[in-house]
Amino acid sequence: MTASNPARDESSQRPGGPPPRGAHPEGHLDSTAQLMNRIAGQLGSQLSLVSLDGTRRPPPPALVLVAHGSRDPRALATVRSLMERVRELRPHLSVRLGHIELNEPPLRDTLASLAGREDAVLVPLLLGRGYHVRRDIPETAAAVPGLRARVADPLGPHPLLVETLYARLVDAGWRTRMSDSARRASAVVLASAGSRAPDSAADTRRTAQLLAERLGVPVVPAYASAAAPTVPAAVRSLAARGRHRIAVASYFTAPGRFATQSAEAAPWICAEPLGDHPAMARLVLHRYDQAVAAPESARERTLVPA
Repeated sequence: MTASNPARDESSQRPGGPPPRGAHPEGHLDSTAQLMNRIAGQLGSQLSLVSLDGTRRPPPPALVLVAHGSRDPRALATVRSLMERVRELRPHLSVRLGHIELNEPPLRDTLASLAGREDAVLVPLLLGRGYHVRRDIPETAAAVPGLRARVADPLGPHPLLVETLYARLVDAGWRTRMSDSARRASAVVLASAGSRAPDSAADTRRTAQLLAERLGVPVVPAYASAAAPTVPAAVRSLAARGRHRIAVASYFTAPGRFATQSAEAAPWICAEPLGDHPAMARLVLHRYDQAVAAPESARERTLVPA
């Protein structure tokens, strides 16, 4: 999966410049419309910071995307592309990025740059309630002096993730319409990273259930590490039950070692990771808004270091 979107890259050219040679005049009109939409969004964002009595409201907390990090260069490119989608949807919002490990910038450095200046909501680009969500991220935030922050829920489970998984499968060749005999022979393995945390496994199973309801075929959760079954084991189990058209749904936020290993075990088609799908950007903002709207008494992971 390529992290960049050519159509979006083209639209980011200088709006007032001449259209490229040979381009249809409508292309210039599209650019003008995009410019006007951007101006309207920015104006609306500024007005949203002013209350009815004319006083200026405090700015909303910064949104900090918390990515795991990977040695695969496609992962960083994908997360950055997702961050740009979020910024396009919410132009007035301060959106930052921090990594748990392996990539720059480290989460601690990103949070240190906000301490004493902006409140923050940390949105984990993680799919369940594993160790990183329960311990790593809150402890990293609590260790930054002067930082006022809270940690949003992980992305999964949620119907928007199912929407993205479905779209990625269709892109890979999954048929939206199939005969009864084809459906009886079809199944999906939901390949995820895996965790020893029971809550994380429950979240993955819930996503598998939602995806099965959407597809109308069995969906079996499987794991690249720390839990069973593995992706090859899940494939063998489904094949033994007469399911010979087995697709692998890549339940990873970005490309990386686990996603690659899972794809190699696919006997038929394998979808791309969730990546920068538009539904992912909407889900990030949904988790952010949930955390902002939660009353103080309900913010169990609000972090206000001494």
